[in-house]
Parts: sequence; structure tokens; C-alpha cells
Amino acid sequence: MTDALVVFDKVTKRFGESTAVRGFDLEIIEGEFLAIMGPSGCGKTTTLRMLAGLERPSEGEIRLNGRRMNEVKASARDTPMVWQNLALFPFLNVVKNVEFGLKMRGLDAAARRARAMEWLDRLGIGDFAERDVAQLSGGQRQRVALARALVTEPGILLLDEPLSALDANLVIRMQGVLSRLQKDLGITFVYVTHSQSEAFAMADRVVVMNDGRIAQTGSPREVYRNPANRFVAEFVGTNNILVGRVSGLTEERIGVETDLGRFQAARSGRVSLEDGQPATCVVSADLVQLSGIETALENRIACSLISEEFVGSMVTLFLETAGGIEFKVQTSQRILERLDLSGATPLFASWSPEHAHILPGDPSARRNRLETAPEPERG
Repeated sequence: MTDALVVFDKVTKRFGESTAVRGFDLEIIEGEFLAIMGPSGCGKTTTLRMLAGLERPSEGEIRLNGRRMNEVKASARDTPMVWQNLALFPFLNVVKNVEFGLKMRGLDAAARRARAMEWLDRLGIGDFAERDVAQLSGGQRQRVALARALVTEPGILLLDEPLSALDANLVIRMQGVLSRLQKDLGITFVYVTHSQSEAFAMADRVVVMNDGRIAQTGSPREVYRNPANRFVAEFVGTNNILVGRVSGLTEERIGVETDLGRFQAARSGRVSLEDGQPATCVVSADLVQLSGIETALENRIACSLISEEFVGSMVTLFLETAGGIEFKVQTSQRILERLDLSGATPLFASWSPEHAHILPGDPSARRNRLETAPEPERG
């Protein structure tokens, strides 16, 4: 990795008495695809707007290429943004939309046209250059917005939930377009999204925000499989959260006593725990096995089926234990066909100690009973 292109140094942003971003520290490396995600109101869009120059930090400093940017106007920064609503000019055709930034920079008409056409061709929409933007599909408009942002050849591109208005199948295609474009150009992308699938599919590194602060930073796999705290474990993926206390430590295992029984987790050097200490056992739903007969695995619970959620060939099962605690399992439709899901017989969920992730617990944290409040909104 190269030196940091962008540095947020203890940045705080207030709107009146409300604080949107709190003591934010982050380095963005040149050439990386960074995704910032979190629930609605967590501060992710405000962070992006501060980098774009549309908001000024209340405290701290933002540096771009080593230069302090706090007082630099948006028009004087080389930080174009692709907006959620794309913000294309309806009174200009496609090519003139793309030319707009070049015109503001004083390029002559011939040079503007040549460069705009180069980018439209690059994004596969050169044939639509003379069309009104209203005549384009959602995906085509998305490519026009990208061409308009990239035609000035910036060193960094900011994207504020640019795929949120597209149909699901088009989102997948545009993810591929964005990923290939970023790798081909080597431009730093900073991508704000509420969608885990978008962030994990495209980003080299993910920042998860909560309440104006960074909850965790890491690769998509690190964040997904090794959440740093209870918030990330509940926000990312489909995790089962089992709260209890440490009960039995060995060189290789951690025992956790919970409402559902005592479970074992493989010990790692990342977390220091002591017997009797509150702890949270995190088990990803896709690492749980489901059977119609009780298994011999150390970690197993009996439960009954409450509901199912189908996503293509994968199914998420929502189960309930005798004590009223919810437990989730993700599996394939093919495996489900072998099970009796009529509800007449119990099901047994089990998982390996190596698939349990232990966090130091919060004794005041709520347990995951079915009557608890819903998860935070993903916005």
C-alpha cells in the first residue's frame, strides 16, 4: 500500500446541538476502494460531504495529499461526487452533461467533445451521446453520471449510495462495472452505502460507522467473520448473538454459559478473557448445520421453525428455542429438502467451536429474544 491520500484527523461535525460525526480518525490509501457503511443517521453521508467540501468540520482537520482542506471550497477541490439521485441536468443531452465539468474548467469545445466521447465510449454508451437523459434507462443514466464525474480525471471519486434507486438485477451489473472501472483506472473510490452486499462485493476495505464514530475497519472478510463489537455483529451479516459468561478456559477453548446452555469456542489471541467475565458468543447463520436428529457436536440446541426467508437458492430459517430465544440458520434449498420442516418434530442446530466468535460481553446488553426491539434501520 502507498501513503495516505486522505486523512481525517479527529474530525467532528455538529449541526446545532446535534453531533453527526465524533472524533473521526481515518486514513484513505491512494488507489483503494473504500466503502463506508452503517445505519441511517450514523454520519456516513456527512463524512463524505465533508470530504467533498460541502460541509466544513466543526473540529479537527481533513487533509488531501497532505494539504489542509477545511476551508477549501468544493469547486476548488478535485473530489467529484456521484449522487444518489445522479443530479444530471435534464435540459442538457448526454454528451453535454458529461462536458459540463470540462466547460467550467475552460476547455475549448473540440477538446470537451473529444474527451466526453472518450468516456462515454469507455462506459459503453457512446451511441447515446445525443439523447436526452430522460430517454435513458436507470443503468444508462448511472453510466452518464460516472462519465461526468470521471471526465476530469480526478485522483479520487466520491459515491453517495449511487445504486440505491436501481433494480436488483441492475445493481449486480453496475457493481461489476464499478469494480472493473476502479481497478482499471487505479482511482481511489470512497463509496457510501447502507447495503452490506454492495460494500462486501466491491470494496478492498470497509468502514462500519455507528453514532458518528468508527465501529470497525477492515477487509470485508475480517468485518464479516470477526466483528469487533456487539454493534457490528448485529449489523453485519446474519449472526446469532448469545450472551453469557465465561465458564471454563483452556489453552484451546473458551466455554461460555448462556441461557441456551454452555457452548465452546476456539481460543484465539485476539481477546483476553477470564472465568466469570461477561462474554458474547457470535455464530454466523451460514456456519450452522441443521438436522432432524440430535448430533454429537458440543455446540447444539433444539428448536422449532418459526418462518423462512427465500433468497434465490439460499434460505434463512428463523427458529425458536424452548426458552423463546431466536436462532437463525442459512442453508441451501437442496439441503432443506432433506429435512422435515412441518413443525411436528424438533430441529437441531449445531456448529463447530472454530465457527464461534467470542467478544467481551456487556452485562447490560439486551438478549436476542423474539420480543425485543427490531434491528436498527439499514439506511
